[in-house]
Amino acid sequence: MRHTLPKSPQFYVTAPQDCPYLTDQVERKLFTALYGSNSIRLNNSLSKQGFRRSQNVLYRPSCSNCNACMSARISSMKFEPSKSQKRILLKNEDIIRVVNPPLATDSQYDLFKRYINIRHPNGGMSDMDADDFTAMIEETNVDSKIIEYYANKNGTRKLISFSLVDILDDGISMVYSVFDPDTKDRSLGSYMIIDHNKLALELNLNFVYLGYWVKGSSKMDYKKRFSPLEVFTNDQWICASKVSQKKLNTENRSKQKHGVPIYLPSDQ
Repeated sequence: MRHTLPKSPQFYVTAPQDCPYLTDQVERKLFTALYGSNSIRLNNSLSKQGFRRSQNVLYRPSCSNCNACMSARISSMKFEPSKSQKRILLKNEDIIRVVNPPLATDSQYDLFKRYINIRHPNGGMSDMDADDFTAMIEETNVDSKIIEYYANKNGTRKLISFSLVDILDDGISMVYSVFDPDTKDRSLGSYMIIDHNKLALELNLNFVYLGYWVKGSSKMDYKKRFSPLEVFTNDQWICASKVSQKKLNTENRSKQKHGVPIYLPSDQ
């Protein structure tokens, strides 16, 4: 029996599981698969509506009693580095940026494992092997790139950080980033965001999408240092400084979740 793929994206909701950001909370995600010739247009459209990509899946939070997770982005034209961020740029003047196709390498995987083992030893990626890593990098049917950063060490060029990104029609989406955990003085996490903003300007793109910002989560505090930060909430992008987080009861939140529209590309 032959099975045909549906013409329109099908959306599903995951089962509840412990929230990785806030204690005493559970998370659920709304997700759909990326497939076929319309994948790039779908990724562009849903990224503007708070969705994120993981391999060939697009997802966004769909929690029944919490609205803390919000997709965040920087407006490239409006962003101006702070004094501390300018110092970070000066520290890293020796770094060389290289833009490559989404192909996994041994040096990337070695850096990834060191990063995970030191920074996130109990996280969901801690048990990823080389095949899992390769799938994360290479399983994409949209316009993805690997942005690598090199520094000279003892006369040799060394990979010290990299990010997997999607090139959208209005910005750069930072899917996943890794940096050398032994170079704390460089502040590479912040440096990469600043440089991705520079790359967006070079490509005439308006935004850098940073993933989710969770107000009240110490893991996410660094994102609010990039001003003006915009977040997607209540079906619109607004300045993060205007967000007032409220805990809603389950019944009202469920009604709101069901009422949030999803806009698909015109040819879906």
